[in-house]
Amino acid sequence: MPDDWTHGGFGLYIHWPFCQAKCPYCDFNSHVVSQIDQDVWRDAYLKEIRRTARETEGRVLRSVFFGGGTPSMMDASVVDAILTEVRACWPQANDIEITLEANPTSVEADRFRGYRDAGVNRVSMGIQALNDRDLKALGRLHSADEAMRAFETARDVFDRVSFDLIYARQDQTEAAWEAELQHALGLAIDHLSLYQLTIEDGTAFGDRYAAGKLRGLPDEDRATTMYGITQNLCADAGFETYEVSNHAKPDQQSRHNLIYWHYGDYIGIGPGAHGRVTVNGQRFATEAPLGPFDWLKAVKAGTGELPRTALTLNEQCSEFLLMGLRVTEGVELSRLTALSNDLYRNNISDLAELGMVETTDTHLRVTPKGRPLLNVVLSTLLNG
Repeated sequence: MPDDWTHGGFGLYIHWPFCQAKCPYCDFNSHVVSQIDQDVWRDAYLKEIRRTARETEGRVLRSVFFGGGTPSMMDASVVDAILTEVRACWPQANDIEITLEANPTSVEADRFRGYRDAGVNRVSMGIQALNDRDLKALGRLHSADEAMRAFETARDVFDRVSFDLIYARQDQTEAAWEAELQHALGLAIDHLSLYQLTIEDGTAFGDRYAAGKLRGLPDEDRATTMYGITQNLCADAGFETYEVSNHAKPDQQSRHNLIYWHYGDYIGIGPGAHGRVTVNGQRFATEAPLGPFDWLKAVKAGTGELPRTALTLNEQCSEFLLMGLRVTEGVELSRLTALSNDLYRNNISDLAELGMVETTDTHLRVTPKGRPLLNVVLSTLLNG
């Protein structure tokens, strides 16, 4: 019987930890520094690629994702060296997806052409809002006009371009979001990521919220209405909601993210990067040191990875559900049974009676009624 990960595929995530500024809502592992020695970072990534390739030799790589931070701050020569090494280490799918995240403030046409020539074939742009007032409130360094110019540049260079927007922002009305999303859908090529603003502990917004100084956030009813507007407008425009916050035209889903959501294996390289790797039938959770220079030091010493955690079948099953039920198609029942021995059957029946989940001959999935309450569905399913 093949390892479970083969159902989801195999990918590589490269984390670039640097940004020009820290956004107040961001809880990702990103850092602002005055100088970056790109040669040192290139050499560290190459060393880690070789190390991880030795235990995954022969696997077909479906995707590479440069995330951050702001990977569009990377020199094109660094991206080229990384992808050259990747091609030497693993066989690649004929339709491999190679994505690089970019911010409008770090976009130049020559830089994008350099990424394309290195092998990048998809760009994901962090635009976040289409008006200057809200961009300023979100701590973004670009204007709406700069974002549009950057998007036009990306569209000229790449066939596949996605961009992100945040909604349920401070003082945002339902009508304003509807108009903004209509504008975005008119621009979009094949993919949009639309995230509801969440206030995370440890961020600048989190601190302001705790102090009662983050005003104008929508209440739950307004946020729910905005979620409904998002689903309806995207469906009308032909952008299928294939995951809670992601919308795509047919066959244009993020293949890399689908590896996560289909619970495949993926290598995580770079500060704070996580991975899931199956070796000799045992699936492991991997993690790297958070600090950029702690990671560099660890790589120099032999490995940019902290001690691994062997995942039990029950832990794998929980992760499989947590990831897979985010996707509209749901999870394969045969995989769920193999991982859980029908551990969750009674909970599934209870949720089905409430109209929150449904089963087909092959899949368990969350219903449209249950999707806005996904966290409640997951908690009920996993804990009873």
